[in-house]
Amino acid sequence: MSLLTHGLLRTTANLAYAARGPVRLPVLMYHRVLDRSDPLQPGVPDAALADLQFKLLSDLFRVVPMETAIDELHNGRLKPRTLCITFDDGYRDNHDVALPLLRRHGLTATFFVASGFLGQGRMFNDTVLEAVRRLPDGPLDLADWGIEPLQLGDAASRVRAISVITRGIKHNEPHKRQAATEALAALVACPLPEDVMMTPEQVTTLSREGMSIGGHTVNHPILSTVDDATARREIVENRAALTALTGTAPMTFAYPNGKPGADYGPRHAAIVREAGYSSAVSTSYGVGDRDTDRYEYPRVALSKTTYTKVFLQLMRASSYVRHGQC
Repeated sequence: MSLLTHGLLRTTANLAYAARGPVRLPVLMYHRVLDRSDPLQPGVPDAALADLQFKLLSDLFRVVPMETAIDELHNGRLKPRTLCITFDDGYRDNHDVALPLLRRHGLTATFFVASGFLGQGRMFNDTVLEAVRRLPDGPLDLADWGIEPLQLGDAASRVRAISVITRGIKHNEPHKRQAATEALAALVACPLPEDVMMTPEQVTTLSREGMSIGGHTVNHPILSTVDDATARREIVENRAALTALTGTAPMTFAYPNGKPGADYGPRHAAIVREAGYSSAVSTSYGVGDRDTDRYEYPRVALSKTTYTKVFLQLMRASSYVRHGQC
């Protein structure tokens, strides 16, 4: 990119932020950064795309940890062109792939970690992904789960199957969801990978490298599917585990799955606050401002693949407040 183009984009960003009224805080949402693209995960960035996106963020924005930005926003001290980078769940590639890229560009990020998976196992959606990847071509009958008949063959059919199965069991009670994924895994002739998530030591490394660690429950249940006692235990024990790992109590939390009103509600936000967190994020698309509820902060998932298009997506997203849709 030429110096002229870079200068024009910086000037455009300055003018846009100056003209739009109340200071707003874009919070970017990632889950994984793959070493190389995966045809069964078409929406997940690979290292090359993340490198491009991180370069733009480093060039044109001030990137700070989530808890820092929220405090600055609500105290009236947030500088223009400030944003946050967040990662959900605790995938191993956060450490192996994303961390070196963040270092390269001098960026920091907040990693929301589900502590129960550290060093072992997979979340239910990854069991679905890895099982469907390995199943033979042909029909897949999951009628007992209330799922339509599926036909496996090329990558497109498998992407569709992964989506249909995941949607079909996501909101089941945790033990029913677990039973369903175990039954699916049993259809596969070979073992599924057990190294999908970070180890405790890798979370410690992230913290030591200046990254912020946030809470994300122990076992990643959708909070609306469990009773309040279980929800409280998941939230409180996760915070205690992460505090023990890093020596610092996490101050910001991400609701699993994160859709307001469907995946969590006001009572869960109250538990998060009572547990000691100072803010929390959802998966609603939008950009918040000083009036946004600290415990229901929206986020933006970048989807563009060129420097200029990523910039334009950020500028467009920043014109939406709270739960605006883009």
